[in-house]
Amino acid sequence: MKKTLIASAATAALLLAANAASAQTVTSAVDSSLLDDVVVTANRSAQDADRVGQSVTVLTTADIQSSQTVVVSDLLARTPGVTVSRNGGVGSVTAVRIRGAETDQTVAIIDGVKLNDPSGTGGGYNFGNLLIGDVARIEVLRGAQSTLWGSQAIGGVVNIVTAEPTRPFQASLDAEAGSRGTTYLRGSVGGAGERATWRLAASRYQTDGFSAFARGTEEDGYENFGLSGRANIRIVEGVSVDLRAVYSDGTVDVDGFAPPTFAFGDTRETSSTKELVSYAGLNFDLFDGRLSNRVAYGYTRTDRQNLNPDQAGSGITFEAEGLNRRYEYQGVLDVREGWTATFGAEHEESEFSAAPDAAEVGLDGVYAQLQAEVVDGLTLTGGVRRDEHDTFGGKTLGQAAVAWTLNDGSTVLRASFGQGFKAPSLYQLYSQFGNLALLPEEADGWDAGVEQHLLDGALILSATYFSRETTNQIDFVSCPFSPAPTPATAPLCFKNGAPRFGYYSNVALTEADGIELAADYEIGSFSVNANYTQTNTENRTPGANLGRQLARRPDQAANLTVGYVWPFGLSTSVAVQHVGDSFDNASNATRLDAYTLVDLRASYPINETLEVYGRIENAGDETYATTANYGVAGRGTFVGIRARF
Repeated sequence: MKKTLIASAATAALLLAANAASAQTVTSAVDSSLLDDVVVTANRSAQDADRVGQSVTVLTTADIQSSQTVVVSDLLARTPGVTVSRNGGVGSVTAVRIRGAETDQTVAIIDGVKLNDPSGTGGGYNFGNLLIGDVARIEVLRGAQSTLWGSQAIGGVVNIVTAEPTRPFQASLDAEAGSRGTTYLRGSVGGAGERATWRLAASRYQTDGFSAFARGTEEDGYENFGLSGRANIRIVEGVSVDLRAVYSDGTVDVDGFAPPTFAFGDTRETSSTKELVSYAGLNFDLFDGRLSNRVAYGYTRTDRQNLNPDQAGSGITFEAEGLNRRYEYQGVLDVREGWTATFGAEHEESEFSAAPDAAEVGLDGVYAQLQAEVVDGLTLTGGVRRDEHDTFGGKTLGQAAVAWTLNDGSTVLRASFGQGFKAPSLYQLYSQFGNLALLPEEADGWDAGVEQHLLDGALILSATYFSRETTNQIDFVSCPFSPAPTPATAPLCFKNGAPRFGYYSNVALTEADGIELAADYEIGSFSVNANYTQTNTENRTPGANLGRQLARRPDQAANLTVGYVWPFGLSTSVAVQHVGDSFDNASNATRLDAYTLVDLRASYPINETLEVYGRIENAGDETYATTANYGVAGRGTFVGIRARF
């Protein structure tokens, strides 16, 4: 930690010497519906980026299209502070970790609705089935953010916004094909008028894939069908209705433990996931538009089923259903020039069913936040939240941030402190491995950073130091088979008098700290985007793993993208991703070696309507692992065409 502090301080000093500042990286591309210098996620309403004290990365439509990335998690992995692990190919279980936090401590939101799955082991969201599809903007908010975003936002928030038309009629069609029998087709149609704006989109992805088992020989494919739609209807001036829905149906071939030896290897098992995200909201303004109000209902449903044709009977090896109903009110009041109050109330009902277990729980929350520009360029933000959980009672959280703009906006200093709170998931409480004595996970985190705009804004440098401590972290505890425990010596190894493989318990105290560095340079037709993250994680729990590095948290990650637009219109870029060493387990007995991936990309506009593009992924055909014993994609070549009408 001392070395990290020294490195962070030295970097900050160098940037300040160049007139430096910020903890926020905001790309300079233009989004179809929001300005690139506006951030929504940090304060749950649109705010100028230089007034936001938290660390945020914004990926706009141009960023998403130029990356040619198919899977959202692959795009997130190229942003500061984010690491990704996957159990096989596209569609497999995918974990997104922000600043070393657990994957189920990341809140995922799409079009205003939380995606976290109540039937998941930790109640988190599996990013495996989330494809780019109709996504137009992504904001990654780093650090403990439970004050505004509620339970689970210990690591941070990923906010995803689908596209919204800006002309009376718009349509798009994207098609690509490539290695491993991969095809991806997506299209949309929509329009914007005086009284209504609407859009419908659909996509179909299919690939033969590769073996999910690293040493396997059979292909494990994946197919996904997606639909999304949104409409905004303006009833009268200052009153409108929002309707949104996103549906995904994905099936992936998985490898597992096959009888009779139950060794991990090739199997014919498949895993299917159907997800529905829907939202209905009423927006109305009061007091000549000074008070904006939103009353909304959000509904998510996740159905999962694993099927093995080689298993006797129905062949179903796992089946679960998760439901979430969310009722919200939010108000945003312009108190005075430069002063904004955000406040709201929420009621959430979560249900899960995984035979023979089923349960439901309710959570109520209220929050309030004041953002004030107390003097020219200095913005202070403070907030508080109170949650009432059906099982765990009440919890009060706080958050504070400061953003100070200097030197005519070329320098911004930022710092923030936030508290996180995550109630045990329904699975951790009520499943066959559940423990009703669990306590909520809690975290305190802070960060501080600088950002500097140089060369008339062509060069942006940033550095951030972050730190977080998490208490009562929930882990799975295995029960020994030999010698077998007894109810007297290990009571939690038994449920209703029957032995079980293990149980969930508050056994972990963890710490994480590190630095995030970023640079963006664009001059004429040449651009460079780079970031580097050093993350130190440590298990501070007394016992055999005290002082160990947390599993699947690489100590270093770096990304570099260099692009050039040729005089005749061809755009080319090289993207390099380096991920450092990590460990696959809590005991640090299994090491995951560092790896470097190189992607080559090109695109060419035929005319104002058509564009052709292509890429080579993992051009060096690197062999690596993000999860032990699971395979990864080798070199792949893909070509496609985009049409915009």
